[in-house]
Amino acid sequence: MFDLPDSGCFEELLSRGDGEEEQKIIHFLNVVTGEEAPSALFFFKNIREEEVEGGVEVLLSNPGMVEKLEQCVMNWHTQITIVIEEQKRKKPQGPGPLAEIEFWRERVAVFSSLSEQLNLQVVKKILDVMTRADSFIMQELEKTTAELSKYHEESVNNVQFLTTMERHFRNLVTGLDFKVVLDTIPELMNGLRMIWILSRHYNTDERLESLMERIAWELSERVARVVNVRVLFKDKRVVAKAKAQDGKQVLDQWKASYFEVRARIEKSDRDPRWEFDRKKLFEKTDYMASICQDLYNILQTLDEFYIIFGPELKAVTGDPKRIDEVLHRVNCLVEPIEEVSFDPFDIRKMSSWKMVMQEFRTEVQAIEREAINFINYSFKTLRSSSAAFDLLLKFKHIRSRDAINNQLMKKFNDILAQYCKEMDLLNDLFMKLKDSPPLNKNNPPVAGAIIWERFLLDRMRYPIRRFKEAREMMDSEEGKAVVSKFLEVAMRMRDYEVELFNQWKAETNQTLSLLMKRSVLIMVNSAGAVCVDSTQLNTDVCYSVNFAPELQEIISETKYLDHLGILTPSEAQNVALQEDKFLRHIKGLNKLVNRYHSLMDNLNDAEFSLMADQVQELRRELSFGCRRVNWNFLGIPQFVQRGNQATSKFESLVNQIQKNERDIDDKLKSIELANLFKFPMADKNGYLPGIKEFCDFIECERAKAMNLLVNKYAAISPLLTKIESLIMGTSTGKSKRMAQFYAYWEHKIFDSLRKMVLHNIQAFNTALMGTTPLFQIDTILAAPEIALLPKSSEVYKLIRQCVGDCVESTRLFVRWMHGSCIQCPPQHVDGEDKPFIFTFYSEVCQLPQINEQATAISQTMQRLLNGISAYLKTWMSYRSLWKLDKAIVMEKFAAKKPSCVMYDEKFQFYVRVSNEVAKQPLVKHEHIIRLNLEPLARAVQENAQAWVTSLGRLLNDSAREELFNLRNELLVRTNVALF
Repeated sequence: MFDLPDSGCFEELLSRGDGEEEQKIIHFLNVVTGEEAPSALFFFKNIREEEVEGGVEVLLSNPGMVEKLEQCVMNWHTQITIVIEEQKRKKPQGPGPLAEIEFWRERVAVFSSLSEQLNLQVVKKILDVMTRADSFIMQELEKTTAELSKYHEESVNNVQFLTTMERHFRNLVTGLDFKVVLDTIPELMNGLRMIWILSRHYNTDERLESLMERIAWELSERVARVVNVRVLFKDKRVVAKAKAQDGKQVLDQWKASYFEVRARIEKSDRDPRWEFDRKKLFEKTDYMASICQDLYNILQTLDEFYIIFGPELKAVTGDPKRIDEVLHRVNCLVEPIEEVSFDPFDIRKMSSWKMVMQEFRTEVQAIEREAINFINYSFKTLRSSSAAFDLLLKFKHIRSRDAINNQLMKKFNDILAQYCKEMDLLNDLFMKLKDSPPLNKNNPPVAGAIIWERFLLDRMRYPIRRFKEAREMMDSEEGKAVVSKFLEVAMRMRDYEVELFNQWKAETNQTLSLLMKRSVLIMVNSAGAVCVDSTQLNTDVCYSVNFAPELQEIISETKYLDHLGILTPSEAQNVALQEDKFLRHIKGLNKLVNRYHSLMDNLNDAEFSLMADQVQELRRELSFGCRRVNWNFLGIPQFVQRGNQATSKFESLVNQIQKNERDIDDKLKSIELANLFKFPMADKNGYLPGIKEFCDFIECERAKAMNLLVNKYAAISPLLTKIESLIMGTSTGKSKRMAQFYAYWEHKIFDSLRKMVLHNIQAFNTALMGTTPLFQIDTILAAPEIALLPKSSEVYKLIRQCVGDCVESTRLFVRWMHGSCIQCPPQHVDGEDKPFIFTFYSEVCQLPQINEQATAISQTMQRLLNGISAYLKTWMSYRSLWKLDKAIVMEKFAAKKPSCVMYDEKFQFYVRVSNEVAKQPLVKHEHIIRLNLEPLARAVQENAQAWVTSLGRLLNDSAREELFNLRNELLVRTNVALF
């Protein structure tokens, strides 16, 4: 109920005479009653409190005031009557039960406001004046206020009882799911029973029946909203079935709870019976429950079809395409229902719904007939009898379409026929492959064949074991024939297994002892032949672990056969039990043999020859495993241990020797990569040395490098002496047993020197054709020719000499005496002043590759000089400046008596020549050579200037002569004139 202000509050507000406060009260009552408030505030529209000040006697003494008050009370009576009539005509705003509660709450608010105003002090004072005045209106007003009190009491009582039901009504509307609604209905019905028993005003048939109609309407709306055929079939089938089933339960629960409470009321014999119109209460809900049941049946039918035409039937029949076609028809069953043009829950459309359901049942029957035909055809061509049998048993215990399920149960004979075909296929496969059966990975031959045979047998045995679950099938004539055929094929396979095992057992007893007596190691050559004599020092001898594959196969066969439950010979079992020990021995032996092979592979021929005694000693230790140690020998671990000790000793010696050899290799690498042509770099001013200075720099740097290399070469002999001490225990440097080793290293020294000289000459040849200039040559005018300074021949000779000095540098490396690593001392030769020193030069200088590269450098240098000569020829265009005799040329020119114009032409010619020369570059780069043209250009310009000077002198002489002649002529003419 709404909380209304008490009378004191109204009295206090209205006593102020404040229009704003009155408007607040009017607004409050508008909210409460939902209607305009003037009809509820009529008391305050006609009179103010200040108008009725004073006592009752004072008011009665004023006839005008009594008349005014009587008119006011008449207005009150009229307006109260109007409000009561308005409330009696109003109906609940909505079809649900919550609208009923709101209706009575609004009535309580309106009537409460009127009752509160009648209790105001000013109102009571006015009514007291009218009573004392014996006004006729008071009798009518008392009747009206009594009616108002009755309606007010009725409204309050009804709101009190209906409020107890509000929570249940809201659960019907906004409950989380149907479970909440199902739990609410019994409580709601008990609440209605309490209202029926306890309420003084709401326990009439009309009111309670109306409320129940509203509840039925709300339940119908909730079910229709959830179980919506437009979207129901788009949900998962489990969810959709739950919605349809729960919707029906809600509607059924509504009716069942009603009759349960009705029975309790009748049984009490104290309260009036419920005799409401059942058609109004249950006709629609019963119809909707039947529709929910129809929808549930549709979903159940779909489930039954999906269960039948599932993956199992596809696997059995092998025709998934046709099954998918049937499933497509099943999926299409719900399309007419989803697309109905009417509301299925509308009872007025009952006939239309019946037509839809009839079409559905007709299509279901058609699908069933097609499914039965498909099953009859498919079971004639079964893919797997076991899978088909499992499918039948599944449908035997799972609810599916009865017609299809009954048809499936008739297919046991087809399954037996299919099983016979499968047995024939397995028997044919067995007979075809029994002599060379397919084996699983890592399976030995005999045990693998038995595993294969038992696999075939198990494939035949599994279905027949399952068939025993259907006693009626196996007790038939067909079932007995199948059992007999199975026993025949199974005995044939068992005989095959026994024969294989007996044959293997006999072979094992004969060969096992011989295999165990084999040596643990064998020595073989590169051709794979077994070597008996281990004293011969051959590099192609290797050792191999001699664990026979046949022995490994016996162990594997024994283990697999034992796993299969077959009793194997005790000797084989004893060997199989030692498998882990054999594996440890094999691992240790393989590690030993691999270490030996790794050491031998790491030795070159010279090292192998040098360490012949140590190799022979190591082989003697390993050869013990080729002669004395077999797989029955208990001391195999001790043999492996001794072998590893000998190998470690040999490996330590090899590592020390190879460490010294690596030091020698490092020194030889330094010799091989030495740079014997180190070029001078240009300074900051771009100055480059001349050819002589360039060659001197290279020679100086080469001498420094060769000094270091000779020291490194001299350090090789001590390293070889150290190796001698490791092997022989001596430090002579001329051990006869190491002669071959010395020769090996002397050859490597020669090879390093060869590579050093060769790559330096090649690098120098490449540098000659580079783009970076390294030295400078001047050009001069040596009339009548243009020449280089130094000359081309001298440049060529210096370059050749530089290359020759590179080869000559190998004279610094003195050869060793024969059979030693000691440098050969100088030898005195008859007829020679200087002693002869044996060096590597005599061999290096004769190498074709080095001579070819030296020749290539000569050709390259020749091309460079030819290129320079070709360029200098372009300067010969000025040769007339220095080739002609100026005296003769001037004499001839003067004899012609040239004019000033002719002199000017000559002057202009030489000026142009001088300017052209000035514009010429003073430097020309020809690969490695920088050509300095400044001396040449200066000489050409000086010659041009000399010609200009000669012409000037000639012009001067000619002009002086002309002047003298002119003077003489003028003098003659003057004298003649005087005379």
